Amino acid sequence: MALRPPSGRMRIPEEPYKINERITAKEVRLVGENIEPGIVDINTARALAKAQGLDLVEIAPTAVPPVCKVVDYSKFKYEQKKKQKEIKAKAQKVVIKEIRFGPNTDDHDFDFKLKHATNFLKEGSKVKAYVHFVGRTIVFKERGVNLLKKFSEALSEYGKLEMEPKLEGKRMTIILAPAPAKGAK
Repeated sequence: MALRPPSGRMRIPEEPYKINERITAKEVRLVGENIEPGIVDINTARALAKAQGLDLVEIAPTAVPPVCKVVDYSKFKYEQKKKQKEIKAKAQKVVIKEIRFGPNTDDHDFDFKLKHATNFLKEGSKVKAYVHFVGRTIVFKERGVNLLKKFSEALSEYGKLEMEPKLEGKRMTIILAPAPAKGAK
């Protein structure tokens, strides 16, 4: 019976940066605190890092010659994770709120749903409004188009139409995106 290689779960995650002896370039551009930047031999760079009790980390492997920094690697990894977390937190999360209509939606129901959609757009969420056709109501497609156009026109102050009325199966859908804030460019 042949031995199989270990499954993917057993592998040790690969480090994103080459450090110390894993750097294969012959010459590197050296940067770091208390170090004069310049191009040096890899052995000289490793010796400088070791003398300071720090690690030599290859931060730009595609550059010619590769850029290496003399830092404490665990602290460097922590800083990188922190930066990634900040970038992720600053990224806008798109929230889509759905509003459902029937082809025979009454005026009061329409106004009630319009009020909710207005609040959603003011909060910065996108609004997906759809008319759901059940059974034989599919023959009233023009009612659905008229209802959704009326809805988008009523919300034109708070949001802009991102997708025209489109029939997908038994649903006719539009998407409204929040209008940019007045004063923002």
